[in-house]
Amino acid sequence: MNVLGGSLLDRLGTVLESENPDLVLVQGDSDSAALASLAAGQRSIPLGHLDAVQHAGNLLSQLPAEMHRRKVGRGAGHHFVVTESDRRTLLGEGRSADSIHVVGNTAVDALRQTLASKRPGKTVEQLQQWAAGKRLVVLSTHGHENFGETMSPHLRALREFIECQPDLCLVFPVHKKSAVCAAAAAELDGHPRIRMIDPLEYFDFTQLLAGAWLVVSDSGDIQEEVTTLGIPMIVLRESSECAEAAACGGARFVGGSPERLREMLRTALIDKGWHINANRSRDVFGDGHAAERICDLLLGSRNTRYVSLPLLLAA
Repeated sequence: MNVLGGSLLDRLGTVLESENPDLVLVQGDSDSAALASLAAGQRSIPLGHLDAVQHAGNLLSQLPAEMHRRKVGRGAGHHFVVTESDRRTLLGEGRSADSIHVVGNTAVDALRQTLASKRPGKTVEQLQQWAAGKRLVVLSTHGHENFGETMSPHLRALREFIECQPDLCLVFPVHKKSAVCAAAAAELDGHPRIRMIDPLEYFDFTQLLAGAWLVVSDSGDIQEEVTTLGIPMIVLRESSECAEAAACGGARFVGGSPERLREMLRTALIDKGWHINANRSRDVFGDGHAAERICDLLLGSRNTRYVSLPLLLAA
């Protein structure tokens, strides 16, 4: 990390010195976001922070991400947040009210633009044909907290659920981690209505999600997308940083308990209210115009030319 961090800091410094921007815009709570804020601070360049509260939580339980978020926030003059709840969080952390802007989530912008402009690739088209006439369950699990004795019972419960419901099918893009591959092969292989596939690119994964009847996942990152699509979600965690996904009634939590998972899967079959609430909550994380609002706010505050680095930071 020291070698990678030093290299990235040098490269960011080269870009900033070449472009001499009026403002640097960084996103989230990653290592690269923290390094970009440091590079800007070393050159006294003003900083804006996208998703300034998303995934906020307890400092000790979410190291290093929460530490990065707070460090970036301390140096930022503009804080772009997703919800009113996020705004209140930053006010409680001592940020000035006029520096906080509720704009929605740029992930929602990307999702809506992708679904409107992109066709699914061949793999997803074939899966759509295979699942035609059935209700599709999409599974995504690869978190360390669900490895070993936790993951296998979860997968077993899902297989039993699919076996008992002839109109259901399941697609699992299997992460390349060896622990995930081994558990998936042991518990799910050989069932005609379960497909295990290689991980998908973003474009195809969103197309797959859009056709789901239910999503089961331990990922915090896709909760915004699933909520925006109006699909019920079972979260294989005890809690989530995305509190709004649960508050709107779309996401429900089962933690590490396979019995709780079985209960929630049965509930998904009979609780129409769950599906209705999920469908009504599509705008919880934004309306797809967050990027426009951010540009308007920045360009309206001064005649600014700014560098946006989310693609570089994600590399």
